[in-house]
Amino acid sequence: MNLRNLILKTLKKEVVPAMGCTEPVAVALACAKAKELIDFYEIKSVEIEVSPNIYKNGLCVGIPNTNEVGLEIAGALGLIGGKSEKGLQVLEGILEKDVSLAKDFLNSGKLSLGIKDTKEKVYVQVKLFTDCGFTKTIIRGKHNQFTYVEKCGEILLDVKAENEEINDFKNSLYNIRIREIIKEIEQIPYEDIAFMLDGLKMNERVAMVGLDKKVGMGVGISFYENIKKGILSDDLMNYAMMLTAAASDARMSGVNLSVMSSNGSGNNGLTAILPIVAYKNKFHVEDKKLAKAVAISHIINSYIKYYIGRLSAICGCGVAASTGASVAIAWLMGADEEQIDGVIKNMLANVSGMICDGAKVGCALKLATSASTAIQSALLALSNNIVPSRNGIVAETAEDTIKNLGTLSIEGMTITDHVILKVMKNMQSAS
Repeated sequence: MNLRNLILKTLKKEVVPAMGCTEPVAVALACAKAKELIDFYEIKSVEIEVSPNIYKNGLCVGIPNTNEVGLEIAGALGLIGGKSEKGLQVLEGILEKDVSLAKDFLNSGKLSLGIKDTKEKVYVQVKLFTDCGFTKTIIRGKHNQFTYVEKCGEILLDVKAENEEINDFKNSLYNIRIREIIKEIEQIPYEDIAFMLDGLKMNERVAMVGLDKKVGMGVGISFYENIKKGILSDDLMNYAMMLTAAASDARMSGVNLSVMSSNGSGNNGLTAILPIVAYKNKFHVEDKKLAKAVAISHIINSYIKYYIGRLSAICGCGVAASTGASVAIAWLMGADEEQIDGVIKNMLANVSGMICDGAKVGCALKLATSASTAIQSALLALSNNIVPSRNGIVAETAEDTIKNLGTLSIEGMTITDHVILKVMKNMQSAS
């Protein structure tokens, strides 16, 4: 497969709409599929097992169409009203009566949730028991990727080896120099990449919800009010912070709107796109160039997450999606190859220590920091103010710096992930 096709295939696979945080959505999706297999039989019990990372990210996050948080209500909604053909939009169209029935189902004690002892980052298993036997579904590797489906003893799907690491290894995109990828994106005809613009409108719409009224923590609307008062200046950095935080406020509180995700994460999608929207709203950018900038942002996000993991102890918004946005903005501003490398080095020298302690309303703070750092890093690199090589984890090239970050994440922070989850579970038990 040539480079252009690799880029377009990756974008079409990794940049898709999602309603709600993708970890509880994955649970809802697996439950919806299991329910669709039982025909008219009554559900006797449901057993859900998830990877530690899925559990961590779904523990405290708002679920669309409800005033609830967590994986249990998401799973129950998937059983009651979810439609698996909708993929990551499985909860779209959930009605108030569905929410009521889902709560009743949880109160019946028929649903149990546990953490599976697995090294897989994205893993959801659902067993649904009826009088006829049971159905079983497994999602692994990606939030919308079924690898096992069983109905009353009949195996309908059993994909043994197609986990995320193997799939991504086949994608040689992540072994190509970033400057070569950007050169190829520059040559892609607009009509082949115009679909990138869909996410701008979608994610900006969610940001407007967070600016219209206080939702979640109200981080975005607080910035907005301080800009109106003249306490904060109405500049690109503050505008990017405001938009990105407002969208996270809305999404993490469970707003009933889809966002354009990136590499399996809605918040990654917000971070990869909204700083570019801020730049577009401040400075005129033609659609042809804008679509390519958004493509660059998503590809850089996926590139970095290939090395650090789709889910990890490191905040993907802070280190991956925001780096994508920073590179895209620098590219829009005319950065050369060395400056693009410098953007990545500046970003990873700055935010590499940002941890992921689960999806929640407080993520708006991290997204605000990520957006502002994206603007800072681009401007610094454009002025040729770049972190020198062998400063901490910063290497000679952007690619080697990313690989060093991957080593930090995979080898150095696995225990961090366990400790974060332990702390979160202890607090939950104490409440």
